[in-house]
Amino acid sequence: MSNLISIQKAVNNFKTLIEDSIKEGGEDAKQAMIRSSRPILNLHEAVKSELRKAGIAKDFIFPPLNSRTPELKLAGSRKQKKQDVCVVPNHKKAEQILEEGLLQDIVDEFGEMFTERTIAINIRSQISSIQKNFDTLYERTTSEAINLHDRCPKMCMGEVYMIAVPEYDDKAIRQSKVVFKKVSQALFLKYIKSFQAINNRKGIEKNFYKYEKVCLLIVDFSKSPAKIYNTNAELIKDGLIPEDSTVDISELSWSKFVPELLETYSERFGK
Repeated sequence: MSNLISIQKAVNNFKTLIEDSIKEGGEDAKQAMIRSSRPILNLHEAVKSELRKAGIAKDFIFPPLNSRTPELKLAGSRKQKKQDVCVVPNHKKAEQILEEGLLQDIVDEFGEMFTERTIAINIRSQISSIQKNFDTLYERTTSEAINLHDRCPKMCMGEVYMIAVPEYDDKAIRQSKVVFKKVSQALFLKYIKSFQAINNRKGIEKNFYKYEKVCLLIVDFSKSPAKIYNTNAELIKDGLIPEDSTVDISELSWSKFVPELLETYSERFGK
C-alpha cells in the first residue's frame, strides 16, 4: 500500500509546519498555519492509513486518502456537521427529510440507516493554552457524540485528540520563538481522566456522550523527532505523571484506536 503515512511521520510533519511558521511570523503566522489545516491533515491521513492497514477498502474511506474532500455532512438530532474521516457502509444512501427538532424539514442526503452504519472519526489538537481552552473543547467533544448517538444509538464514533506535553509557550510564540512551558502534572492528569471518562462506549441504550473509541495522542514536540507516549512507564520516566498514579493510558493509545473501533463495529453490525 503506497502513500500511507505513519503516526510518527504525521506528528513530525505537524511539528515542522507549526514551528517553521512560529519562527517566520510568530503568533499570526502560527494561527494562519492552523487555519490552513495543513498540520492537522497529517493526522487525518494517519487515521486513514491505519484504516487501510486494517483492511478497509479505499473506496469506503471519506475523504479518500491524500484528499481533504469530500467530507460527509452527517445529520444528528440537533445539527448537521462535516466529519473529519468516515468509513461508509456497503449500503445505499437514501435521502430523508427530517421531521422534528432543530433540523425539521432539512434534507438529509444519506438517511438514518446509512448514517448509523457509518463510522465517524473526529480529529482535534491542542498545542497551547491547554488549561484555558479545556472546558470549551471538552464540551464540544461530548456534544458531538450526543448529537449523533441521540439519532443513531448504534453508531460507532471515534475521537483522536492530540495534546502537546509540554505545551508551546504563547508568550514566546509572539516573539517568534519556539519555547515550551513546564508541564503541570495536575493538568495533564485531568486530561487523561477526562478522556478515559468518554472512552469505550458499550451497549447502545445510554452514554450517548461517550465514544466507542478514543485516542488521546500525547506528544512531546520539544524532542526531535517528536515523541509519542504509549505507556504509563514512559510518562512516569519523563516526570509527566507521579510514580503512584493510578491512571492508565493504555486504553487511550494509538495502537488500540482503529482495531478496537472496528471490532465494536463488527459486534454491532457484522463484518
